[in-house]
Parts: sequence; structure tokens; C-alpha cells
Amino acid sequence: MTPDQAPSRTDTPRRHLGVAHATILGLGMIMTTDTLKTAPTVALNIGHWHFYGVWVLGGLISMVGAMCYVEMATAFPDPGGDYNFLRKAYGQNVGLLFAWSRFSIMHTGWIALMAFMFADYAGALLPMGHPGETLFAIATVAALMGLNLMHVRMGFITQAGLVALVTAGFASVVAAVIKLGLAGQLPHAAPVLAATPAPTLGKLSVALVYIFLAYGGWSDAANLSAEVRGDRRGMLITIIGSLAVLMAIYLALNGAMIVGLGVAGLAHSTAPAADLLAKAFGRVGESLIVAVVGISAIASINSTLIVGARTTFAAARDTPALAALGRWDLARGVPARAVLAEGMVSIGLVVVGSFAASGFNAMVDYMTPVYWLFMCLSIGAMMILRRRFPNTPRPVRTPFYPLFPVAFLGVSVAMLVSSLTQLGVGALYGAGVMVLGLAVVWMLRPRSAAVARVTSTG
Repeated sequence: MTPDQAPSRTDTPRRHLGVAHATILGLGMIMTTDTLKTAPTVALNIGHWHFYGVWVLGGLISMVGAMCYVEMATAFPDPGGDYNFLRKAYGQNVGLLFAWSRFSIMHTGWIALMAFMFADYAGALLPMGHPGETLFAIATVAALMGLNLMHVRMGFITQAGLVALVTAGFASVVAAVIKLGLAGQLPHAAPVLAATPAPTLGKLSVALVYIFLAYGGWSDAANLSAEVRGDRRGMLITIIGSLAVLMAIYLALNGAMIVGLGVAGLAHSTAPAADLLAKAFGRVGESLIVAVVGISAIASINSTLIVGARTTFAAARDTPALAALGRWDLARGVPARAVLAEGMVSIGLVVVGSFAASGFNAMVDYMTPVYWLFMCLSIGAMMILRRRFPNTPRPVRTPFYPLFPVAFLGVSVAMLVSSLTQLGVGALYGAGVMVLGLAVVWMLRPRSAAVARVTSTG
């Protein structure tokens, strides 16, 4: 390979993020209003039986997987995150397939999903019909894409502000319970936990599936590993710290909902936070929770654009045929072309999803099995990299190795099987797009083989 054929490593992100700011960004990548939808399902399946303990268990299991990512992120910092880990462990072709799947299924699908959610809630306040909601979702993605193209600080500062607003919105749920308590309007006290029968294993599994959905997204923080300033241990604080803060927020939020509505009320509510705020504050409370959901959707779209564009940039940087997308705009501090590509594909998925009965559910089916497939491969990559690069400095090592990664791999396999057997036809479309990705990778293979040999040496 001649020097001009080698992938350029000069146009790379600078370490501009402090640990505190990175932790806020990491929190924003995980925290969404999913928990407002998952809490009723959890209550329906386990009732009072260790309700809070199961939420803690889900957070701790997530931390086990997160520790594997922290080890890889500190040993191999790169804006590609999972792409970089998979490329080093399995070769360039698997890395490219992952980048394709994130680009066409996981991240762009999630952006479309959140855009549909925002449009649905906005439509509840301002009826605009199905075509109007579709246009609203497209405008949301386009606006955030433009924001992230302006400068790296715009996207990151916006994300920090949105996280603060969502947290304040969750705090309003706790405030509603306090108000109801002072007014003597809370449900009767629940029976003690010891008197509550244990749920079946199947019901417990369903509860954990939804809890993992609420905690999902922590792996995306690995894409910030090349931009966090200071000691590489900052990634430990960023990922584990954001999960710990989120666990505290979720415990307070779910505790407020179960105290304010009771187990039966929570289990049979389709919008528990809205019910609780309406009970405490009337119409103003209902409008507030709609605003919180909307802000959360915007925050999720923004963080996914930030992370997804970095994965696309890293894969294109290592693949000469995709060099046009593998350029980092040093003046603006963003992979501008990759941001533009992510946004346009997301808008395309919004258009396609608008023809389904439920755009939100269609996007969930579309991306979930692919997500868990690559989660399995990424945890396996952590163990492979330990053997392949034993001398690479690892500022943070996964404790209780290999127990932790093996245990989380088992959880990931179970989630993959569940998503393949329980979801709708959208899962088949997602699988079909990934198969199309195999053809794309095959076409790129002759051009990227030399790069793969160079970059796989770490």
C-alpha cells in the first residue's frame, strides 16, 4: 500500500470534553421516557415483589456489560466505538457490517422512532393528522441535523440542556406525589414485600426485558472515548457514573408512580406519569408530561446523531471506497458528511415508517434483533481482544473476568432469541437490510482488505 492509499488518521476529533460534561452526555444517551412505558409492564408482572430491587438488578446487570465496554474504550479509544472493537476482534468485514447496520437500521431506525414519538405527543396537543405528524417528524430530524452541522459545541451544549430539562420533568412526577400526600389523596399503603408471592420465571423475564429497554443506550458512550480529556479513566466515570445516576433517577421516578397510583393503578395505566400529574395538577400536569416526552425524544435524536455519525465516520475512514464520508471537519469539530448522511437516511425511514399502522412499533421491530446480535458480538470481542492484544495498556479492567462478560453474554443471547420470536414482521425487514449489508461489505472487501491487515494490528 502506498502512503496516499493509507487511511488518514490526521483528521480526527480532539479531546475537548471534560469528564463532567461527558457524563452528562452519557446520561443523555441512556435516559429517555421509555421508563414511563415500561413501569406499568413491570408492575403488572411482578407487583410489589421486590419492585425496586428488580430495577436495581437491571441497572447492575447493565453495569456489568458497561464495564466490558469501559475496558475496550480505555484500551482502544476511537470515535468508532463498537465498530473499532469488532474490527479489531473479528476483522474489517464484521466491523463494516456493524457500521452498515448502525447506519441503516439501529441508529437511523432509533432516530425515526423518536421522531414518531415526538410527533405523536405533539399531535395530542395540536391535532395535525397523520400527514402533518409525518412532516413534523421530518422537520424535527432536519432541524437537529442542521444543529449538529453547525459546530460540535452546539450539539453537545444542546444535549446537556435537554438532559437537564428531562431530569426536571421527572422531578415533577415526584413533586406530584408530595402534593397528593400533603392533600391526603394517595392510595392506601401497599402490603409488605414479604407477603407478596414471587412471580413466575416467565413474568420476571418479561419485567427484565422492559427494564433493560429503559437502561439501554449505555454502549453508545464508547464513541466518546477519543474526545474525553484527561486520564483514560474518565471513561469509567462517564459510562458507569451515568448509569448510577440514571438508576437513582429511575428508582425515584418509579417509586413516585407506584406510591402515587398504587400497584394496580400503575399496572393498568397506559400513561402513568400523565395520570399522576393530571391527578395532582390538572390539565397543566398533562401538558407538562407531554412536554417532557417531547424534550426527551429530541434529546435522544440529538445524542444518536452525535454517536451514529462518529461510527459512520470511523468506518468510512478505514475504507478507501467510502473516503468521502470519512472526513472530520476540524473547523466545526464534527464529521459533517457523516452527520448529513445519518440525517438523510433517518428522514427516509420516517417516510417509509409513515405507511405503517404504528411508526413507533414498526421501528422497534425493525432494529431490536440486530441490536442484540451485535451486543453479543461486542461482548465476545472484549474476550478476544484480551487474548489478541495482551500487552495493550488497560487503564480499567473488567472485574471478575471472565465471569462478568460470560454472564452478560448469556443475557444478550436470551434477549436476541426473545426479540426474534416475539416481535412482528418489522424484524424480518431489519434482517433483510442486514443481509443487504453483507452484499455491500462483499463489494467493498477487495478494496478494504489491505486496510484491514494494517488496522487489525492495533
